[in-house]
Amino acid sequence: MGLIETEGLVLKSYSLAEADKIVVLLTQNEGLIRGVAKGAKRLKSRFGGGLEPFSVVQISYFQKEERELVSISHIELIKSYFEKASDPEFFEKFAYLVELLVEFSPPHDPNEKLYRMAKVCLETASENPQNLDSTVVYFELWILRLGGYLPDWIRCDNCKREFDSEEKSSLQINFHLECQNCQKGRNDWRISAEERQIFKNAQKLSPRKFVEFTANKDKSVKEVSIILRRIISNILGRDINAEKKSVAVS
Repeated sequence: MGLIETEGLVLKSYSLAEADKIVVLLTQNEGLIRGVAKGAKRLKSRFGGGLEPFSVVQISYFQKEERELVSISHIELIKSYFEKASDPEFFEKFAYLVELLVEFSPPHDPNEKLYRMAKVCLETASENPQNLDSTVVYFELWILRLGGYLPDWIRCDNCKREFDSEEKSSLQINFHLECQNCQKGRNDWRISAEERQIFKNAQKLSPRKFVEFTANKDKSVKEVSIILRRIISNILGRDINAEKKSVAVS
């Protein structure tokens, strides 16, 4: 295909041989790519700091149809979040989000909405580090929605009636909700009206507005995140959140 140029978000990198690295990026126009950056580990590498995790870059690379790994020729740093990533909590949470991107993004399958969502969540988290949990919930919900996996929490899964604004509901095994009238038997997992509102507003608001909306709703944010992570684990067949995260190897 020759030379390709696109904006991208560096997700992680790891060593290849003595001086090279393999870099994983989510790109704006080409989807998820894995590329070889030759000489990236040398002190005077032409890539400079452009391979740090969570960096927004302009990348040029060569791709051959028969090879999955591309050959990275040039990276220009647009925005670095290296200082923010040095915070352990920020690093841990975004390492988890990086794993979600890798799992839910087929290689070389462009998804500009996913790219823009990931980029703006990174920007929002850097501006509001005290509200990382809200940014994570927003990200989890949208990666499920863009993949077509997000359940409907607007109406009862059985009678299809929309929930009232203050009505309680019950979480079902398929992660949809039922109203109290339709519930059969005992169900200890109740979903509050506030949790449903968080679920709804994450789909309507920008990440920045969502962070403002969820201020002082920490408990409900965490409850929604628990459910979203259960859905993700069910899709992947494993508990991704319980695994050790690593986004870079020197």
